[in-house]
Amino acid sequence: WGYLDEDGPGLEAFRQSIIDWNHRRHGITVMRPDNMGLSTGVHTSIAAALRAVAPPGSKVLMTTPMYSDFYADLVFTGTHPTESQMIYADGKYQIDWDDLEARMTPDTKAIILCNPQNPTGNVWTKAELTRIGELCLKHKIVVLSDEIHADFVTKGHKFTAFSTLESKEIVANSITLSSANKSFSLPGLPLAWFFSTNPDLFQRMAAQDRPDMNVMGIAAHQAVYSGGEEWLNQCVDYIDANHDLANHYIKTNIPMLKAGRKPEGTYLVWLDAAQVSEKIGAQRLADTENQKPQPISRWTGKTNVVAPTDIVSHWFAKNAFVKINPGANYGKGGANCMRMNIATARPTLKAALDSMAAALKRFA
Repeated sequence: WGYLDEDGPGLEAFRQSIIDWNHRRHGITVMRPDNMGLSTGVHTSIAAALRAVAPPGSKVLMTTPMYSDFYADLVFTGTHPTESQMIYADGKYQIDWDDLEARMTPDTKAIILCNPQNPTGNVWTKAELTRIGELCLKHKIVVLSDEIHADFVTKGHKFTAFSTLESKEIVANSITLSSANKSFSLPGLPLAWFFSTNPDLFQRMAAQDRPDMNVMGIAAHQAVYSGGEEWLNQCVDYIDANHDLANHYIKTNIPMLKAGRKPEGTYLVWLDAAQVSEKIGAQRLADTENQKPQPISRWTGKTNVVAPTDIVSHWFAKNAFVKINPGANYGKGGANCMRMNIATARPTLKAALDSMAAALKRFA
């Protein structure tokens, strides 16, 4: 478990195992040893990509609500978010195409594409990805496609990797980033990979990447890629059934929380908690907290502002012993929402839902 020889034959075999996995599971045929790099994690990769294509002070486009830690990546690289809030209609989030293109200004250098989308659960179709790719080509914006949740797609939906789109020109305007960390729950042994069919883009990003690899992480990843696929298939089916349970339970037994359609992907449930927020006086409590000194937020780099969803998160933790994520951290569109992770044993999920329902019933 000592130092790693990054040019040794062991790493060549490991790189090939990543290529084979993505070819077999996601139909990616353009990934090769010479256009793929290794990294400590997807956030490390995103930071390297942003340093390569988005100078400090430039803008990075995101469709929101979107994963909170991307904002920390932007703070780290000195770039700024430009947020295109999605439209919520018929229980599902949709891209506001007019707004998205309107934000593709000359100082916008990259878009972070989250597919499947965390936290809304969208699994973008080939047509949607192609349209995003066409717009980004038109406006000279590089696509950073985070596909770390690719394996978690619910029944009736299909994941499309950005690099499998038919247009070679669109694909060459992108960098794909991913890892086995989510699929096999390995974030404690961090490792990720990235690739691009564009040699210039790849070299520019690789020059910014400092792969601080760990031997145990490589051993774990190689083990799951070579022998973990059947386990993962069963896990994905299990989580799909968890989605069915959570969606039905919340709609039936927790009327103060609003769940939309069953998510197309991820192991996350995005909930409208506006009624809970109003019931517990979350805005008033947040205002009181904001009169006190607050720490610096890692998402904005500025003094933290306590949001009503922070109060809702604390209320559930205190009264139901269930911790769910405050939606305000996920950008525009998250102000009244909460994110719940359902990737757990079904009895634990059922106990959590029962406890949330009971807490709200007592409070009412």
